[in-house]
Amino acid sequence: MKRRAGEREKELKKKKLLEELGENRLPYMTPEDADFHQLWKTKYSKLIFRKSDTVPEELHQMVQEAFLTLRKHECFFQDLVRIKGKDFLTPVSRILIGNPGYTYKYLNTRLFTVPWPTEGYDIKYCSPQIQDACKALIRLNDYLHIEAVKALEGQNFFETKEIKDTTVIDREQNFTASLTEKGSVSKDQSSCCVPEDDYVSLRNRTSYNVTLLNYMDPLQMLYLKQEPYFGMGNMAVSWHHDENLVERSTVAVYSYSCEGSAVEESDEPKPEGRDPAVWHVGLKVAWDIETPGLAIPLHQGDFYLMLDDLNMTHQHCVLAGFSPRFSSTHRVADCSRGTLEYIFGQCELALQNLQTDSDSMALSLKSLEAAVVKQVEEIHNEVEFEWLRQFWFQGKRYLKCTDWWLKPMAKLEEFWKKMEIMSSLVLSEVGKKKQIKEKGKEAISCFLQVLIERQRLRKEWTARCQSEAAESLPEDQKPECHPFWTDEDCNMPLPYDLEEVIAHLQNIVQWVE
Repeated sequence: MKRRAGEREKELKKKKLLEELGENRLPYMTPEDADFHQLWKTKYSKLIFRKSDTVPEELHQMVQEAFLTLRKHECFFQDLVRIKGKDFLTPVSRILIGNPGYTYKYLNTRLFTVPWPTEGYDIKYCSPQIQDACKALIRLNDYLHIEAVKALEGQNFFETKEIKDTTVIDREQNFTASLTEKGSVSKDQSSCCVPEDDYVSLRNRTSYNVTLLNYMDPLQMLYLKQEPYFGMGNMAVSWHHDENLVERSTVAVYSYSCEGSAVEESDEPKPEGRDPAVWHVGLKVAWDIETPGLAIPLHQGDFYLMLDDLNMTHQHCVLAGFSPRFSSTHRVADCSRGTLEYIFGQCELALQNLQTDSDSMALSLKSLEAAVVKQVEEIHNEVEFEWLRQFWFQGKRYLKCTDWWLKPMAKLEEFWKKMEIMSSLVLSEVGKKKQIKEKGKEAISCFLQVLIERQRLRKEWTARCQSEAAESLPEDQKPECHPFWTDEDCNMPLPYDLEEVIAHLQNIVQWVE
């Protein structure tokens, strides 16, 4: 409900902003503009940009080879995301790589990490080349973590000392040198301004646990949205805040556009300001029509950092060039509810209410208190709709890289089956007149609310599996029917008919009243 309310609020803000603009367009600047640096310094100072020549050449080679390897092995996929109740295929193809057992959720789609090599984990990759690619990306991850810590220390140093940067930006090369200067303060310099205790916070906000890799070839796209506020041209990714991140954490983006590849001449009118053949990152102050935006060119091997609260106060988009482009976007994902450790813990908590008779081996519930039943059934829904359905909805895509997720998913399926039994046990108990009198309306109403939500979500997921967008996917990416679901409609077979149960419980509630 909160998510849907948030989406409605964003749509209203967007509509109001476009109405205020009418046929006009907001101004924006590129490094070619004389006032660009002053605008960056005053309104976008938490953006740090680095040119490719600041990155070790060996790392460039490793990472760029990793991109090409993953592309060769067909490991990039268009995601079937859900926006305002409809499914859409993303124009950008993606793959999530990161800590084993971690996930990242955006636009109602949970992605599961292809785990990078991690001590203590037995990860079998489909080929040595994929393993090498994951090793390269964890190397990049470590490098960007160090650079982000330096940049945050540098920001603290300069802000505390109120040092004014008087560098004159002349063209793109000088512009980049100035931005990198702000992120190059040593720990010795900054330690006089940053308390020792804050170093833990700095590192926590830069300890990237996942990277979302992106790939798109604009010339293969039938249609790309036009940037609506500034007239910046074709967008690969629309204006947005990155979701599901630790608050005030840094986002690091490494860009690799395949420059030099054959590019056809475009008859499209060139937008003022930026070169449409070159990829750019666009930035603007969120829901603001007073402050000019920025469009910063991205060349092969450049990277940028969005520090502190920049992702919350500003929005960014990706403006397409003509050549194919990869990027690696490193994030501190908020995994408070998005790791295997978390969901296994939830399952174990739920199953504490299930007991087995030592003589008959019959199963029964320890408690029918409303709060206990509600908690267990909500965990039941979470396992089914946030994990099992999300995983199998994405088909066999993860098997392109590794089978690592199959065992944990099998374990979650076993937990889910036990929770289905627990739902049946609740049903058998609430149908007894004695239980109705003792537990009353509260317990039955709590149970009923969760079942209604379960039924709504099962219908929604069934429709998603059968949608036109899902049917258009390649065979190995189509939604996979869970082993315990029927082949007919991807619904899980139940020991009870959910619609009949809901109607029965509604009658009981009315009778109790």
